[in-house]
Amino acid sequence: MTSLMLRTFLLSATVALAACESSPQSADISGPSTVTPVPPSVSSSIGAFASSGHAGLDAWRDEFAVRARNAGHQIETIRSILEGIEPMSVFLERSSEAVDQAEFSKPIWEYVDDTVSQRRLTNGRERLAADSSLFGALETTYGVQREYLVAIWGMETSYGGYIGDFDAPSALASMAAEGRRRSFAERELLALMTILENGDAYRHELIAGWAGAMGQTQFMPTTYVAYAVDWTGDGTKDVWRARADALASAGNYLSASGWRPGEPSLVEVVLPQNFDYALANGVDRPTQFWQQIGIVPANRLNLDPAGVGEAELWLPAGATGPAFLLYPNFDVIKTYNRADSYALSVSLIAEGVSGRGAPTGAWPRGIDRLSISEIEQLQDALNRLGYNAGPADGIAGRGTRGALQRFQIDRGMMADGFPTRTALAAVLAAS
Repeated sequence: MTSLMLRTFLLSATVALAACESSPQSADISGPSTVTPVPPSVSSSIGAFASSGHAGLDAWRDEFAVRARNAGHQIETIRSILEGIEPMSVFLERSSEAVDQAEFSKPIWEYVDDTVSQRRLTNGRERLAADSSLFGALETTYGVQREYLVAIWGMETSYGGYIGDFDAPSALASMAAEGRRRSFAERELLALMTILENGDAYRHELIAGWAGAMGQTQFMPTTYVAYAVDWTGDGTKDVWRARADALASAGNYLSASGWRPGEPSLVEVVLPQNFDYALANGVDRPTQFWQQIGIVPANRLNLDPAGVGEAELWLPAGATGPAFLLYPNFDVIKTYNRADSYALSVSLIAEGVSGRGAPTGAWPRGIDRLSISEIEQLQDALNRLGYNAGPADGIAGRGTRGALQRFQIDRGMMADGFPTRTALAAVLAAS
């Protein structure tokens, strides 16, 4: 594989990991971040590796092996992880731009259509029924409601149906050799060594999704080391084959990330006539306030069924789509994947397997969406006008939408922050 090919692959993997595609955030446990010279005595004790066919990868491996040894890992483990690694040419087929990832490239309603399918909901209900005792025990132990555990399981690997078929060491080593995510990738590789030394897996079992996340609930290696659980009591934390271990590990992770037992992640709501959309600005407000201005639940008896007290109003498709009150557990779900669309899909699966059904609010499916280049124009223009939209990356995230909303408020427009052609025309005219 040429250097250009390797860089193409690694740009793809870097983008996906920056978006945290379907895997919990890695735990910062240990690991070097810079390349250091190779002491000859240590290098010779480790021994030479067979060439991967890529000079840059080979040079990085020789240096990293020494640093892994200096970090206390056994020579046998280092060789087991690093011998036989190779650039992963299959990744060349992956996107090299964040805007091509599903969380960003698709309208949120299309992403939800794909992820919250009827089949996934049906399978989730069946899993809950079949493993009722297990889910009950996990809920008691970790405080995470069973519908959310099954929802994450379904989102990550379709209930263990596909856990990936990529070699985790090769993917992470290639990323480290390229350099832009070297510190991240090396921490993950050191964690893989720890997993082997703890006896939790054999080298050939380190199978992952294409970005390095492992098992039925897709843990990065450092997250595995920090949070994986041996629920079955067989002496290993087998997140690959033992669904109980995988689900317990997810429950442990969510609990440690701040999950609030018994609370929902969101509640769909119906807004009153002549609503001030500027209130959907990312600020938590008392649920009593939302009630007083006429917001009512769409498919529950109460806006705040668990008595949380505060919530954020979120309009994922602006004034023309469904509306939700977001509670703290929504942000906990985002520790798995930072995309709002991911947390929404997990939440809607949890709602669906609990019998509450799909959102009642209609998505604006017929809207003429802005292209990537048009969103970049919008971002550039907002930045020129002094509304900080962040980098012009073609992704209409919360920063861009917040900047647009502030522009709309200042000009007396309907301030839902949703990027439409009307909004783009107004911003361009003002700039």
